[in-house]
Amino acid sequence: MTRVLGIDCGSSATGYGLIDTDGRASAVVASGVIRTRAQAAFADRLYHISQTLRELIQKYSPAVVAVEGIFHSVNARSALQLGQVRGIALLAAAEAGLPVVEYSPLQIKASVVGYGRAEKSQVQEMIKLLLRLEERPPEDAADALAVALCHAHHSVTLEKLTRSASRSSARVSRPLPAQA
Repeated sequence: MTRVLGIDCGSSATGYGLIDTDGRASAVVASGVIRTRAQAAFADRLYHISQTLRELIQKYSPAVVAVEGIFHSVNARSALQLGQVRGIALLAAAEAGLPVVEYSPLQIKASVVGYGRAEKSQVQEMIKLLLRLEERPPEDAADALAVALCHAHHSVTLEKLTRSASRSSARVSRPLPAQA
């Protein structure tokens, strides 16, 4: 089993979701939302997110951190703030010596819902079903769990491709039998 920490970055609400997975079956370890006060200075909000992520990493010891990649935003200020929160998440993972993988919103939704332009409510419902939860998690927590599940699905595919490539190269590297 591998423990994956999925993070859905946001300056007012950053979702997190930890799952244990073997790539085929996954179970929720913890999930939630790191909320910041809108009236707090942005630096203080970043500090709160940073400290909470560090505490989560220390408490749950994930093997890998999966983060939603950059997406295009109409509002430049929002995009800049989101980038700064992502930087905090990447730094917390790097400080803990954890590998970080990034997935686009399209990859995440396609991996979990089967459709890259799915609505948030569809993501919440699929997370509830796939992880056998009693109720829908909050949007930001569901998004973070979706990031973690996306990594679980992609890591299995990558592992299969790696095994297949190594078998193919082993066949190619064998010397041909001598001709009589």
